[in-house]
Amino acid sequence: MNKKSADYATAKALSLEDIPIIDLEPLILRNEIDVVATQLISAALNTGFFYIKNHGIEQSTIDRALASSQAFFKLPKAQKAKVAVNQHQRGWMAPGMAKFSEAKTHDLKEIFFFGPENWSAAMLAKSKTIPLITDNLWPRDESSLKSGIIPYYTAVCDVGHRVLSAIARGLGEETDFFAKRYTSPLGRGQLVYYPQAGDEDEKSERFGAAAHTDFGVLTLLYQDNNGGLQVLNKSQEWVEAPPIPGTLVSNIGDLLNRWTNGYLASNRHRVINRSGNERFSMPVFFDPDPDAIIDSQDFKKFAEQTRQYPPIQVGDYIHGKNRKTFAQYKK
Repeated sequence: MNKKSADYATAKALSLEDIPIIDLEPLILRNEIDVVATQLISAALNTGFFYIKNHGIEQSTIDRALASSQAFFKLPKAQKAKVAVNQHQRGWMAPGMAKFSEAKTHDLKEIFFFGPENWSAAMLAKSKTIPLITDNLWPRDESSLKSGIIPYYTAVCDVGHRVLSAIARGLGEETDFFAKRYTSPLGRGQLVYYPQAGDEDEKSERFGAAAHTDFGVLTLLYQDNNGGLQVLNKSQEWVEAPPIPGTLVSNIGDLLNRWTNGYLASNRHRVINRSGNERFSMPVFFDPDPDAIIDSQDFKKFAEQTRQYPPIQVGDYIHGKNRKTFAQYKK
């Protein structure tokens, strides 16, 4: 590896000032929401990233989901291609199909996209006019994928509801502020496989996932033990965000940044896999109902401010971002 290629993805060691660890136990076990709310808002104002411990998800649920993901990505390409990603953003996306706007080249990763198994009747009635209200695309001959993933997905969404209730309190709203917009939410799940970066990838300055901000409201991520996640800190330095046993990594996305009139930080991050192993992660992008309108004046705190962003519908916004990033829309 020459010096030029090695330098394109350097990052310093993590400081807990950059990405704090927030304990959800007071909220989950004792309904002590205020202390958690204060910590979450502090982190959301800083880098927008935080680890969550004592989140309540059984390790066996995580392990089963991870094993199901690993088994799927080991399938032959022809078998995975039977559920090739569609324009509803469900199914398997091959390498080379994701490229963020500022990246020099496409990402190295593969992704399996999924979402809610069940929609409300009201949401289904809007499926022809609002993007992303759709069915999952599970492999018919690999039934263990669905059974392994859905319990994890459901548990992560439950954590998302709790985190958002605390963020609502921290922003001066009732704890059900977000819940009212999450009656049949667009929780976008991904299984992500990162092969080890090779010499040609290094020469091309290719990342597993190039620097980007997340599109939605709140991201909750399980990453395996191989590391590779890097986050831009407040001093505009890249820092490693290594796996910490028993935690999820969470961050604020673009929609929550817009919703809070630019107040909470949606921060840039990236992934490079130089571990010598295959890397797997399982993010859930926990977003509101697809027909929800994101408007900063929903919040008392921002109601008297001039809007930095116009109101926008969740489904339209996410679909627009997808169309600019993923190759299946450009055929």
